[in-house]
Order: sequence, then structure tokens, then C-alpha cells
Amino acid sequence: MRALPPEWRRGEIAVIGLAKSGSSAAMLLARAGARVYASDAASHEEVERAAAFVRAAGADADVGRHDLGRIGRASLVVTSPGVPPDAPPLVAARDARVAIVSEVEVGLRFLAGTRVIAVTGTNGKTTTTALVGHLLRALGRDAVDAGNIGTPVCEIALRPRHPDWLALEMSSFQLHDTPGLRPNVGVVTNLSPDHLDRYSDVDDYYADKALIFRNATRDSTWVLNADDAGVMRLAVRLPGGQVSKSGAPPGSVRTFSLSSDTADAYLDRSRAVLSVCGRPVIQRDDVHLFGDHNVANALAATLAVTVADPAYATPEARALLAGGLRAFRAIAHRLEIVGEYGGVLWINDSKATNVSSTRVAIEGMTRPTILLLGGRHKGEPYTALADPIARIVKRVLAFGEARPEIEKDLAGRAPLELLDAPFPEVIGRARAVAEPGDVVLLAPACSSFDMFRNYVERGTEFRRLASGVRTA
Repeated sequence: MRALPPEWRRGEIAVIGLAKSGSSAAMLLARAGARVYASDAASHEEVERAAAFVRAAGADADVGRHDLGRIGRASLVVTSPGVPPDAPPLVAARDARVAIVSEVEVGLRFLAGTRVIAVTGTNGKTTTTALVGHLLRALGRDAVDAGNIGTPVCEIALRPRHPDWLALEMSSFQLHDTPGLRPNVGVVTNLSPDHLDRYSDVDDYYADKALIFRNATRDSTWVLNADDAGVMRLAVRLPGGQVSKSGAPPGSVRTFSLSSDTADAYLDRSRAVLSVCGRPVIQRDDVHLFGDHNVANALAATLAVTVADPAYATPEARALLAGGLRAFRAIAHRLEIVGEYGGVLWINDSKATNVSSTRVAIEGMTRPTILLLGGRHKGEPYTALADPIARIVKRVLAFGEARPEIEKDLAGRAPLELLDAPFPEVIGRARAVAEPGDVVLLAPACSSFDMFRNYVERGTEFRRLASGVRTA
């Protein structure tokens, strides 16, 4: 209980949602001796099973409903990034002036001895976070990847032994509700409009991203994308919209770049080498990741680890980091090569859920491309895709709920075909129009919720259906 502030302990703590992060938070708090009420509006078998585990730990749990009166009387409400801000339990908490925090905030309270490299940005967060954890482990450190990457921080805190390091992916939603985050190293990969279905405008979205700096001190270290003017402007933005008088957040600022050799980490294109802190680390061809954007992710992660501790900047450490980079492979659903069947290459970028990430995917293509675009619209125009589509895409197959918006933005500017059809038929059409030497690229620029529970399910189905080409 010493890990919990006194104001959290004075009453019952309400946990909203019984998916992985919610159930982990409820179990951690219950085992620590807090009074816990957990609830989930869903009532399927997975939620029932999670509720049983939570009850076994000493918490109370409701399935299929939220007791809004009970939530309004709580001393604290714990939420997950998947719970929208207008969900009734969060509205009830705000109306009753109950503090709302993320599962990450709770978990970090129990991991006081663990150092943190936190990663945020619009795109590249997951790959950069996974690289950070991978490189720390290559150095022989006990490091775990957690947060928005898929493993709840509370799950890590429940383990008998806590890791030395946490590679922590932070979404804008998590940053909004994690006031205690104070990373040893903070990384911002890039910025572009996203989640406009949940934010009133892009400024509100960027304001939440800027919260990574809210607890900055002179001991903090920041790794920023020097090629992204938005990131560099974000770094001087303080909570409340004020601007830092120093022109930078408190602490040490380090930069990475694909074009400038004045950055602390950069791609030396003349020699095709990744250079970090004035030293070559690895040849570009030895990094087995697709596209320049992944080179930027590798630079960001390597720089973040190198500056995290003086012991990680020695020649011996640099050799271990090079070995770690050489061994790293692409994460599932992020420009993942599914296979080449009948001379057609199938690439799964289901995680490309916004326009900027889809643009990056298209720009990385070197073969004529069949682009699968669609899903649930997130509020962004698709017009920014017209130029990269014109360069390499021979046909755009638009599917899902976003078809009307895609048609409005790209009709007459792209070789567009609208498909009012289930996903297997979309893949069948891609198979029919693709020719040997082509690429079929799933980079939807939309969320998956019109057809799937999440982008993982969408990417997994794409992979399954694409592999069926072998028997076609």
C-alpha cells in the first residue's frame, strides 16, 4: 500500500474495463490491499474469465454493466486507452470530480526501482519501443517492453522480480492520464494528425503528446526527430499551452536525422552507415527493416539506449548494439512481408491506421502496387495520398465504412475501385488484379473496427487469406 498515494487509499478504486490492462490493474491494486471495484460493459467469455481472476484476488467485479453511482463515489478511477473519454463511467467520474488515471500510472507506482525509456509519436512508436527493449537486452540488461506495445505495466509490476529497464510505448491517451510519468529518456518519433475521431482538433492531439515533457528536469534526456519540425516545436510546449523560454525542455536534448550529419544520430548516406554519437555503428544493409522510416526508428532507439547510461556508450557496448540491430526483425503487422506467391509480393501493414503511416508505406514501395485502403474513417482527409499513389500504385481497392470519404478525396486523382464487400472478397479482388512483379499492400489508413476487433485481427486475416494464393 505504500506505493499508493494517501488520497487513493481513502476509498474504493474503480477500474474501467476488464481487458488485459484493466484486469492487471485490478489484480495489482487488490493484491496491494486496496479496495477495488472493476467493471466491463461487455459480457463475453473472455471478460467473464478476467472477472473471475479479479474476484479471486479480492476485488469486486461487474460484467455486462457499470455501476455509475459506485464509480462516482470512488477515490480514483483507472482507465485503459481503449475506453473513449465520453464513455459513461468516465463521464460519471468527471462529473463527481474523481481523479482518472491510466493503468500505466498505477503500474509505475509499483516500479520505483525500474528505469524507463518512454517512446511516443504518431508513427513508429511500437517498432522503436521494441528496438529499445531488444537493444537493452543485447547489452545484457533485464529489460521489458510494455505499455501501448501490448503488455500492461501493471502486469510487469505483478511479477516477483522487477526489471532493470522498461521500454515503454505511450499513446496520446495514456500520456493524458499518466501525470506521474518521469522517464529517464523520452523519445518522440514524429508527429502528424491522428485520432481526429477522438480529439476536437489536431492541436488537442499534439497537446497530449507534449505531456511526455511535463515532469522534465535537468536530469532528463530527450531524443527528438530533427527532421520533423512539429516534434521540435512540441519540445518547447509546456502544459497549459505555454512555451519554454529556453527553447527546449529541461534536460539534455539529443537528435536523430536521416539527412543531417549535425544530429547526434544520423544516416550517413555516402557510406550507407548508421552513425551514433560520432561513431559508425552498423551498415544500413545489415539492418533488416523495410524503408527509411525504419532507419529513423533504429537511429532513435540506438541513440536512446546509448545516452541512457555512460556504460552503454563504450566501444564494447557499441559492438553489442550493432549485433542487436543486426538480429532485429520487423514486428507483425508493420510492413510485414507475408510471402511471395505466383510472383506477387504480399505485405501486411495493418498497423497503418492513419494517413501519414500509409503514406510512408506507399513511399517505401519499389514495385507496382495494389493498395488496400479502408476501414473505419478517423477524420483525416486522404488527399495527402494522391501524390505517392500516382508514383507507384496501379490500383486502389477501397473497402469498408470509409469508402465514401476515400471516393470524395481520391476520385479522379487515383485509380480507384470501390468494393462494398466483406474482407475475403477484397483479398480475392486483389488477387485477381495483381500480376507477377506486383505488390499487394494492406495499408488501410483507417481503424479496423468496422470489420474487426483490432488491427491485429485484420492483419492476421490478411495473412491467412494471402497465403491461400499458393493453392490458387
